[in-house]
Amino acid sequence: MDRFARQINAVQRRTETLNQSLAEPSVLQPGLLVQAFNQLHDALEELRVTHNELLNQKEQLANCYQSAELERQRYRNLFDFAPDAYLITDRDGHIIDANRAAANLFQLQIHSLNVWANRSLIDFLPQHQHHAFHHQLQRLPSEQTLKDWEVIFCKQNGQTFPATISVNTVKNLDDEIHFHWLIRDISARKQAEEAQAIKSENLQLQETVRLKSQFMAMMSHELRTPMHIILGFAQLLLRQPYQLLAPQLKNMVERIYNNAKHLLTLIEDILDFTALESGKLSLNSQQFNLAELIQTVTQELQHLAERKKLSLLIEVQLQNPSIIGDSDRVRQILVNLLDNAIKFTEKGSVILEVYEASENRIAIVVRDTGIGISKNDIQFIFQEFRQVNQTYSRTHGGTGLGLAIVDKLVKLMLGTITVESQLGEGSTFKVELPRGVKSAEC
Repeated sequence: MDRFARQINAVQRRTETLNQSLAEPSVLQPGLLVQAFNQLHDALEELRVTHNELLNQKEQLANCYQSAELERQRYRNLFDFAPDAYLITDRDGHIIDANRAAANLFQLQIHSLNVWANRSLIDFLPQHQHHAFHHQLQRLPSEQTLKDWEVIFCKQNGQTFPATISVNTVKNLDDEIHFHWLIRDISARKQAEEAQAIKSENLQLQETVRLKSQFMAMMSHELRTPMHIILGFAQLLLRQPYQLLAPQLKNMVERIYNNAKHLLTLIEDILDFTALESGKLSLNSQQFNLAELIQTVTQELQHLAERKKLSLLIEVQLQNPSIIGDSDRVRQILVNLLDNAIKFTEKGSVILEVYEASENRIAIVVRDTGIGISKNDIQFIFQEFRQVNQTYSRTHGGTGLGLAIVDKLVKLMLGTITVESQLGEGSTFKVELPRGVKSAEC
């Protein structure tokens, strides 16, 4: 442009010189006039060349501007329609620009012209993270970048979500600092991590249960063997003629025998529960007389009721007492329910009712007038190692496995068990079993 201006000035000077020569005929000489016209011609030629150069430069500039505009539009499209949320803020965190993904992420109306007006990125953070955010803003100009900082963001509706932030520091043409933010919602990743953690915990828990069951089964077998030996020798001593065993020694042997028998019962409970929990308990089904089994069981437990001056009543109403099932396991259910009722009843009675609930099902009901169970505790009574009243458990002993074993045995036999109770008024346990239970493994 300077060159073109100089050429214009030169043409103007030559034109003025030519005009002066024409205005003064006295000084006009043919040679000077020709020289002036030649100079003017040269100047005009230079102007034409320069004009052509300017046209070329203008065309090139227009092409460059068009290319720059296309590039700017391409960048804008990439920015606006990027799958991740991008924002540009000043050094104080005030939002200058943001793309559609950012608006969608925070649930803002993307068609609103003032969607980001007067907003700061800190507006989308919960209050407890404001201090940490301010601290990061102060460090960014010196550190330039921030990678994968995990924060919790708030949407426009108040919902929160976990996200990672990556930031780059950029200076514009005016040397002003701007921050370019990339924000990614990591809710899916967090859920996957939590699911994986839960899966790992479940696997560890399953392994722990397996090892516990294996240990309990091994220990129960190891304990049961010496207990059988103790019981065997105690029985041999008790069978000796009366004169060979002093009364005091006989009393001691009887106490050894009774306590060993009680301990063996506890060991059997642990062994049975371990087998049920690990799925290794089998049913040995065959036809047997339920009425006769009930009579045998109640005779065995009669002395426990008499010791506490309780009435043990039996009501069997079966047209056909013959059923198919595992008599040992049915006996175990009866013993556990009756023993539990006697244990937690101080006065009154324990009643055993057996009747036909339907054509193919038998109902076994055990009622007592004992301490009862509160509504809050009923939901826990079938859990292993749990007794409702810890004072009573210390007084009466037991493993806390009786009802848990009953519950698992009933389910194994495809039956149901329910309980009704009032605190201080007694409890009623009702078991329904099919008339025919095939041999099966838990």
